Amino acid sequence: MTRAEEVLTKADALLSGHFLYTSGRHGEQYMQCARVLQFPEYTEELAKIVAEGFAGEKVDIVLAPAIGGIVWGYELSRALGAKSIFAEREEGVMTLRRGFEIPQGARVVVAEDVVTTGGTVVEILKIAKEKGAEIVGVGLILNRSGGKADFGTKIVSALTKEIVSYAPEECPLCKQGLPITKPGSRATISAV
Repeated sequence: MTRAEEVLTKADALLSGHFLYTSGRHGEQYMQCARVLQFPEYTEELAKIVAEGFAGEKVDIVLAPAIGGIVWGYELSRALGAKSIFAEREEGVMTLRRGFEIPQGARVVVAEDVVTTGGTVVEILKIAKEKGAEIVGVGLILNRSGGKADFGTKIVSALTKEIVSYAPEECPLCKQGLPITKPGSRATISAV
């Protein structure tokens, strides 16, 4: 077990059961990053693990999505010695608000707690690119894609783990009649 897995397990963030993911797919494992983020010492340790992956890189800004990425982005920015800002949804679209700016040429790391398909990261990268930022990479607590996510830039995660998911009609947990839980923070979209 890696140190990141130990930390996530101690924080009771790696859950087992029958879950409905945001994508609409089902699975038996779920990462509830909010549980690890409630412990500053664990969050700091995970941020240092990810920051090591950017050693030698100059980073000006860490940009994270609200709300789940705010704490993670702040802690990662602290480990990288960079400014921390976040984007939030306005009328369904991720945007910079609250006077946050990304100067032309700023070197940006995008921070996200968990990536499966990476839709939110793509939205955040788009904001940074539209502002003329130089993308240094993406810093994650958990890359749940098993390393399959590709953003055209460096990806550093404290933990990379493939979490198997099923189309609802193929879900063995449903076939066993096990109750399902929707633990995520976003509305469910159609199954992919």
